[in-house]
Amino acid sequence: MMAGDEATVTAADIARMAGVGRAAVSNWRKRHEDFPEPVGGTATSPAFSLQAVETWLLEQGKVEELPLRERVWQQIRAVSDDLRLGESVAEATELLHHGGKPHTLPASVWRLVRKYAQQEGDAEAVRFLLDRYADVHSRRLAETPVEVADLMARLIGPDVRSVFDPACGLGVLLAAVRGVEHAYGQEQEDSLARLAQSRLTLSVVDSTVKTGDSLREDAWPGLTVDAVVCHPPFNERNWGYDDLTSDPRWEYGLPPKTESELAWVQHALAHLEPGGIAVLLMPATVANRRSGRRIRSNLLRSGTLQAVIGLPPKAASGTGLPVHVWVLRKPSGDGRTPSRVLMAETDPGDADATVERWHEFRADPELDVDRPGESRTVPIIDLVDEDVDVTPARHLGTRAVPADTYPLLRERLAGRLGRLSTLLPEAMAGTGRELPTVGLAELERVGALTVQQAGRFEIDGVGDSVLTDRHLFDGEPADATRTQPEGRITVKPGDVVVAARGNSLATLVVETPGLLLGPRLVLLRPDPDRLDPFFLAGFVRTLSSAATVGTQSGATRFDPRRAQVPRLSPGEQRRYGEVFRQIFAFEAELRELSASGRSTVAALFHGLTHGTLTPPEPIS
Repeated sequence: MMAGDEATVTAADIARMAGVGRAAVSNWRKRHEDFPEPVGGTATSPAFSLQAVETWLLEQGKVEELPLRERVWQQIRAVSDDLRLGESVAEATELLHHGGKPHTLPASVWRLVRKYAQQEGDAEAVRFLLDRYADVHSRRLAETPVEVADLMARLIGPDVRSVFDPACGLGVLLAAVRGVEHAYGQEQEDSLARLAQSRLTLSVVDSTVKTGDSLREDAWPGLTVDAVVCHPPFNERNWGYDDLTSDPRWEYGLPPKTESELAWVQHALAHLEPGGIAVLLMPATVANRRSGRRIRSNLLRSGTLQAVIGLPPKAASGTGLPVHVWVLRKPSGDGRTPSRVLMAETDPGDADATVERWHEFRADPELDVDRPGESRTVPIIDLVDEDVDVTPARHLGTRAVPADTYPLLRERLAGRLGRLSTLLPEAMAGTGRELPTVGLAELERVGALTVQQAGRFEIDGVGDSVLTDRHLFDGEPADATRTQPEGRITVKPGDVVVAARGNSLATLVVETPGLLLGPRLVLLRPDPDRLDPFFLAGFVRTLSSAATVGTQSGATRFDPRRAQVPRLSPGEQRRYGEVFRQIFAFEAELRELSASGRSTVAALFHGLTHGTLTPPEPIS
């Protein structure tokens, strides 16, 4: 950003430069009278002079030098306003891929980019620029979260040679589809299309992304592919209704002006080979709006709409509303018109059962599935009524609860409530002083710590117990999977495992032998004579949110090079570590209490409404 002719940075930028959280920057502003004054921005999002901030950080010893990647990013922002930032990043990534001389980037900035690429590699430099751009524009870009993108890609299935995304954004969905030979994309904004092309060029896939308004100006006329993935813009009003009333794509009916999503559905179908699969992320309201019921009816009657999968609220960025995944198959003329539709609800981070159910149904469209609260194959004749409502929750029912469950759950919950207070640790009031810090990179350099990260390994059947981010964040059991020998990292008791999700970190001190490190997790193995594991886990989790970075698929990961912990003696570490150990135990019990409470409430509701429980008799 610029204030006049001066490069400026935000509080979030300063946090990244220093490798600390936003709260630390806010604290510096309050406690240090010499902290640079804002030179622009707003009261809630002030802008500071980059030169003044860098000088202050160096003088205060907050950093020994500005990290090269941060210098690269700040210099690119300094020569680009918000409208031209995408063009600058696109040019930098294209030059890293293909070489040549810059046209819009100043030569000094390009030399800095090249220096960073020589240090980290061209591919890593491209990923860094793409991920930082997505982070800066996270509110404007409705990118598909990695868990949702992975789910949609898994629903497509194997043996897909070509894939198309007509609203590809930064290319996250296309990058999630593995093993294809050709990937095609279209994006209305030219700089985004160029950035999506750079993301796809990181893979071996033959890919082409074109610019233009897909509904009004299809850049791929005549293209048909094996699969389409799409996260279309939601609730568009100006999508071209007046200009496209007689468009041949509307095979299932003219989309109402207020139903842009149904236009995207039919655009996707128009680009499929017979028998091809389209997977679209849709707002849940599309499932039951009265204005779209005729098109939904036609999609059902023809056997085209084959599955609707409900996801939790906030599963898609840019909206807190619930969303659905629609799976459609273009009729192939083989005489098989399904008589059922698969309805399901799932969490995108734990969707194995739903994906398996879909592929079973795809192989046998007459399969009768009835798992209350989870998945069900609904006869189409039951759906094509006056409402044509394809909302999964309306058709799944509730999960059955055995009649004798409640007394046991009530006893278990009471026991957990009694134990919880005994686990809450004690802590004394402190002075609020800042502790001197040391980076994990420095600790690794001096041998107090080793860092490892699992590669992408193949999973086949049931076997080893693999730690995942769901275990760290949600307390779920380790996954039982069989893994290939390469890429396996065995976790040892005393290791600290770190997972990133969004801007949050979760840490775990391993106490069970024989576990394997899962994808996207980072293992920190401290020397126990020099570094207490619970001290390390507690401070990394709380002080290192700035060490979360994006990846080319839209996920986040923990970068240990950007993390810091206090520089304390082993004795002081153990004093902090003991309290952190108690906090972790308290948190685990609290998580179990929450799950136990939900089960108890569900059993009460189910028992009272189904007659297996009754209210107590009044006391006479």
